[in-house]
Amino acid sequence: MYDFANSGYTTVVITAVFGAYFVGVVAGGRPWATFAWTAALSISYALILATGPLVGAWADAHAAKKRLLLATTVGCVVFTGLLAFVAPGQVAFALTLIVLSNYFFGTGENLIAAFLPELADSRAMGRVSGWGWAFGYLGGLVALGICLFYLMSSGQETSRAVPVTMVITAAFFAVAAVPTFVFLRERALPQASFADPWERVMTTLRESQRYRDLRQFLLCIVFYQAGITAVVSLAAIYAEQVMKFSMRETITLILVVNVTAAAGAFGFGYVQDAIGHVRAVAITLVGWIAMVLLAGTTQTVSGFWIAANLAGLCMGSSQAAGRAIVGYLAPPARLAEFFGLWGLAVKTASIFGPLTYGAVTWLFAGNHRLAIFATGLYFVVGLALLWGIDVERGRRHALAA
Repeated sequence: MYDFANSGYTTVVITAVFGAYFVGVVAGGRPWATFAWTAALSISYALILATGPLVGAWADAHAAKKRLLLATTVGCVVFTGLLAFVAPGQVAFALTLIVLSNYFFGTGENLIAAFLPELADSRAMGRVSGWGWAFGYLGGLVALGICLFYLMSSGQETSRAVPVTMVITAAFFAVAAVPTFVFLRERALPQASFADPWERVMTTLRESQRYRDLRQFLLCIVFYQAGITAVVSLAAIYAEQVMKFSMRETITLILVVNVTAAAGAFGFGYVQDAIGHVRAVAITLVGWIAMVLLAGTTQTVSGFWIAANLAGLCMGSSQAAGRAIVGYLAPPARLAEFFGLWGLAVKTASIFGPLTYGAVTWLFAGNHRLAIFATGLYFVVGLALLWGIDVERGRRHALAA
C-alpha cells in the first residue's frame, strides 16, 4: 500500500505533469529551464545521499523505521500540496518546493524498502519486491488518471488546472498511505550496541571488504539508475519538446506506460526468482539500451510509443530486481542501514543522471536526442559492472555477519 501511495508523487509531480509545467509555464520555456529542473532534483538527491545511511542506522538502532516513515510521508504531502501555489515566473519558489518534497519522498523510499526482508524470505524477495513495484505503478496510474479526469473536465487552461493536480496528488498520497501505518508491524528490535548512527555507518565502511558482491552491485546501481532517473524525470519534457505532445497526450502516454511497468514489475519478479538475480538485471539493461536507441532515433509517434512502453517494462522489472538483490545481500540485523546505502547509490545516480541530460540540452541548444543518447551510456556501464557478481557468495557473507 505504501508503494501504491507514494508512486502518485513520482508519476504526477516528477514524471508526467509538474516537470513539463515548470519548463513550459513557470520558467517560460527558457533555454536553462530543463537544466534548472534537473539541478533541483540533483540537490534533493544529494541531501538524501548525505543523510540516508545515517537515517537508516538510527532507525535500526532504535527500531524506528515506521516512526521515521510517518515523518517523511507528512513532509512530502505538505510540500507537494504547496506546489499548488506556484505561479508562472516563481522559479525559485517552485524549485525550493521540489527539493523539499523530493527529499522527503526519497528518504521515505529508503525506509519502506528496508521492510522488505522482514516480509519475505530469501527465496521470495524477487516476487514480493515485484508485487510492491507493480502495485506502486497501479497507484501512479490511479493518481494520474484522477488528475487527467480533472484536467479534461475542468475546462481550464493548463496554467490554472495543473496547480490543482498537486493538491490531488498530495491528498492521494496521504489517504493511500493510511493502511501502512495502521497494519504494518515493525519486527525489528532496538540495538543498543549501535546507538550512535555515525559509529554504525563507519563500521559498515570499515567492513565493506566483507561485502564485496554487494559493494560491486551498489556501484552497478549507481550507473544504471542514473539512466533510469533521467528517463523518469524527463519523459514528459522529452515528449513535449521533441515529439510535440500536448499535456493530455503526454498524460495518456504515461498512463499506458504505468500499466506496462506494473506488468513488468509483477511478472519479472517471478522470472528473477526462477533464472537468477544477475541474469534478470542483465536482461533489463539490454532492454534499456534498445529503448534509448529507438527513442533517440524515431521520428514517428508510433515509434515513440513503442520506446516508451519498452521503458515501462524495463523500469518496473529493473527497479524491483535491484531492491530484491540488496535485500538478499544485506546482513539481516542491519537492514535499514544497508538499504540506506542502497538509497545512497540510487540517489548518487539521481544526481548526475538527470543533470547530464539537462547539461547536454543547455550546452547543445536544446538537443534532447543527443541528451538521451548521453544518458543511455550509463546503462552500458551498468551492464559491464554486472560481470563478476556472485549473489550466493554475497548471501553467505551477509548471513555470516
